[in-house]
Amino acid sequence: MGEQRVRAGGPPQWWRHGPAWWNRHDEEARGTHWPWPSTVVFTAFVLVGSHFSAGNQQGRREPLDVYAGVLLLVASGLLLWRNRYPVFVAFGTATATLVYFAAGYPYGPVFLAVAVSCFSAVVAGHRRAGWTAVGMLWAGHALIALWLYRWLPPPGDAAASWGQETVIGTWVVAIGAVSELARVRREQWAKERAERAQAARRRADEERLRIARELHDVLAHSISVINVQAGVGLALLDTDPEQARTALTTIKAASKEALGEVRQVLETLRTPGDAPRAPAPGLDRLPELVEQAASAGLTVEVEGELPRLPPGTDLAAFRIVQEALTNVVRHSGSRHAHVHLEHDGDALRLRIDDDGPATGADAGGSGNGLAGMRERAAALGGTIDAGPRPDGGWRVLAVLPLKAKEEDR
Repeated sequence: MGEQRVRAGGPPQWWRHGPAWWNRHDEEARGTHWPWPSTVVFTAFVLVGSHFSAGNQQGRREPLDVYAGVLLLVASGLLLWRNRYPVFVAFGTATATLVYFAAGYPYGPVFLAVAVSCFSAVVAGHRRAGWTAVGMLWAGHALIALWLYRWLPPPGDAAASWGQETVIGTWVVAIGAVSELARVRREQWAKERAERAQAARRRADEERLRIARELHDVLAHSISVINVQAGVGLALLDTDPEQARTALTTIKAASKEALGEVRQVLETLRTPGDAPRAPAPGLDRLPELVEQAASAGLTVEVEGELPRLPPGTDLAAFRIVQEALTNVVRHSGSRHAHVHLEHDGDALRLRIDDDGPATGADAGGSGNGLAGMRERAAALGGTIDAGPRPDGGWRVLAVLPLKAKEEDR
């Protein structure tokens, strides 16, 4: 919401990221775009304006004829190719305009064709070509107006003053400066678009990682419980049907809960803008976690008070305890685990211990589960230490800050 809000009295939104007409096409599409409407309108403006200027300069310049019309059409019509061939168009319009002026035809809006073509060349990155074309026009104009006018039409034309040429040179510099400013601003917009795209990809990657972590934690814990209970049920199916029934009931409850949590995680993919229908799990569900561990044959003792935590910290703490107990079920021969909670004004400390011994090479969990716990803690500015205890067994020690990190808005 903060990004979409327009502050009263502030600059328009397009000023930061470029106007809509500028961002309509990317760089590749811009090179193949044919600017028919603007070229037709500009050509009509040049023709009408030149005829109007000729009426005001009658008797001082040559009257417009067919050759003048051809030069005007060439100078303005070349702008149709300004996106595909900006260098050629810049020099082409400058040459046609220079020939038009050397033929003694009236001054008029034809000079704007050079300004537009050089602007397009500079903005497209062809700075040297744009500056050279507009400089060539100014140098040719000065040469004709100060020296060659004696041999060129119209007859009896007088030399221009250096003051007039200075004014024209000032306009040339102004056109180049505006073109450079537009080029710099365009590059800034392109950079900002690339940064926004990169930030969007980064957020998407983080979201995919979060969902993968949630699915791993949910499925690893539930499937571990189901695996243990399935083994118990198979072992007691003939000798103790009632106990086997209890194991199957536990499997049904664990699978139902896993399906519910998986559905909740996947709903965020289908409707990313909607709030989840069920609250995210937290340490208030620790008793349920203890019951599930007990159904898998693991006795869990919990020490300490359950604190009130921010939602992100609460979810991370629950998943860390869940993953640690899952690792005890899967990788430890111990049937007892201890969960110790300690908190002060700054941090929550979780300690999960089991007495061992390890039942395989992956004691304590060394795969995605442990990496996921570390990622959860690091995302909140906390730490995870996991390893064997000096007196045997395995220990997971998590330190999570109680004040969640502020994200940039």
